[in-house]
Amino acid sequence: MNSKKRILVAPLNWGLGHATRCIPIIHALIVNDFEPIIASDGNPLKLLKKEFPELIALELPPYQISYSKKGKSLKLKLLKDSPTILKAIKKEKKVVNQIIEAYNISGIISDNRFGVRNKSIPSVFITHQLQVLSGNTSWLSSKMHEQLISKFDEYWVPDVEGFPNLSGKLGHIKRLKSNVTYIGPISRFKKKVLDYKYDVTVLLSGPEPQRTLLEGILFEELKKFDGHVLFIKGIVEDTQVSERKDNFTIYNFMQAQELETALNQSRTVLSRSGYTTIMDLAKLEKNAFFIPTPGQYEQEYLAKTLSDMKLVPFCKQEAFSLEKLNEIKDYTGLSNINDETDFKILFSFFKSE
Repeated sequence: MNSKKRILVAPLNWGLGHATRCIPIIHALIVNDFEPIIASDGNPLKLLKKEFPELIALELPPYQISYSKKGKSLKLKLLKDSPTILKAIKKEKKVVNQIIEAYNISGIISDNRFGVRNKSIPSVFITHQLQVLSGNTSWLSSKMHEQLISKFDEYWVPDVEGFPNLSGKLGHIKRLKSNVTYIGPISRFKKKVLDYKYDVTVLLSGPEPQRTLLEGILFEELKKFDGHVLFIKGIVEDTQVSERKDNFTIYNFMQAQELETALNQSRTVLSRSGYTTIMDLAKLEKNAFFIPTPGQYEQEYLAKTLSDMKLVPFCKQEAFSLEKLNEIKDYTGLSNINDETDFKILFSFFKSE
């Protein structure tokens, strides 16, 4: 009989960021003698099954979150989709209860999946957003978010508590609850000193149709670039596919170890300003250029904050041109906030009876 405590790890399917930042947590659970059980849907589930083929991986009901083609319509679309999302959360709770019983789960780590919790076992919610930005309705979205996550036992914020930090006002609020723990920035990568192989690496992710729209813009502009471009589309498929075309080396996706090497071999990175990407690039101490997802206030805020600090330049998606990359030389790039996560102490939460 297996004596290891089983911990359910469940990232949201909203791009790949939630799944990729769970990778170091899953590794740490294994090292600390727990047995992680993975649960998600779509590309995040596919990715984690590839990274951890030896672990049990289960499918959860999809939230079916997608973007509008016009960024300014995103808030309206999410409002319109909210009844569907709430139904999915309700269904998710039922599935999680079944999983807990069937697999003898002792604890839960939910990365932004609101229905992955259970009052009878320790349940943790990972978020870098203690307040949720939505323009002039930020007070409402933050209140709604607080209500959705209020039934979790603990909140883990992947950032440092003090300054400098990476999440800014998203992860730092005036009235901090006692069950909030800053676990330090987490990344699946390690910095290595390698010879440069790529002048620019494009790292795509995120919900459709915006991922595809940005892919088209970047292909068109970078055709004019006089240098070697590694282009990673962020489409997780059964088989990895790569091709060499003009100045491009193109991949549909890369797994963690291969991507770590590629990014260490890259002079600069062109990507969305998703929080997990920022943590990864800070760990690797990279120069970068950000293009926030249109209408996603969180990414727009993070990009502007890092630009104001003269770390990383950014522009709106429709404004991008090859010439914009010249701005990188005027910024210092991201640096590692050296605050290692003590997973042994963190996971002691699951050892209390």
